[in-house]
Amino acid sequence: MPKAQETAVYTHGHHESVLRSHTWRTAANSAAYLLDVLEPRMRILDIGCGPGTITADLAALVPEGHVTGADRAPAILERARATAEARGLTNADFTVADVHALDFPDDTFCVVHAHQVLQHVGDPVAALREMHRVTRPGGYIAVRDADYAAMTWYPALPGLDDWLDLYEAVARANGGEPDAGRRLRAWALAAGLSDVTATSSTWTFATPEERAWWSGLWADRTVDSDYADRAVRGGHATPERLRAASAAWRDWGRREDAWFGVLHGEILCRKAA
Repeated sequence: MPKAQETAVYTHGHHESVLRSHTWRTAANSAAYLLDVLEPRMRILDIGCGPGTITADLAALVPEGHVTGADRAPAILERARATAEARGLTNADFTVADVHALDFPDDTFCVVHAHQVLQHVGDPVAALREMHRVTRPGGYIAVRDADYAAMTWYPALPGLDDWLDLYEAVARANGGEPDAGRRLRAWALAAGLSDVTATSSTWTFATPEERAWWSGLWADRTVDSDYADRAVRGGHATPERLRAASAAWRDWGRREDAWFGVLHGEILCRKAA
């Protein structure tokens, strides 16, 4: 197997405020662009599976197949296993893995899927090559990532502008690329993938419940998560600046006319048969 080339640090960590978002994700709200190609007997690799909610959905959609959830953080895999067990799924397993050096033979999986992963890796082109290597001929590489610079909201609050500037600085200092969504197709072409379908989709937060949930998790994440620690230790922000950004999130969430949109880039790549 090739030597791992991971150089990025996962910006968010696994604080409760982060998992609050991750456990909300489903195949329907985060992988809809992939679902039409799934078949019951497929073998799927779900890279960066986190707490396993998307993984479990994929396993339910391939009842005669198998899904392997992979993540670099061993502790979060216990949460993923519990998710699958709670749903009575017997066709899923979980393993520690680095997307830059996957411990699987060539041509193993019908689908290799990664959601919100390439924005956090040190070499996304190498990661895509590795994903392609373990995909069977005729199979699919499926990737979806947010694009932070394309996030948009109303009303315009200077505190949220500062939050976005700071987040992008911290993510890039950690070796990632927060505006990954717009780059996915270019990265796929650079990796030598030829049959590439590029699409986009959004998350929207506008109802009172959605606003409270989205603003609350970001307000907490901004001051309490690994991201907050890295922002201060890296010299990007003072605790006071982080508290101001957190307060801006809570201010936005209380406004009746507030709206937030998250743009995602997506690629579905077919490996030549």
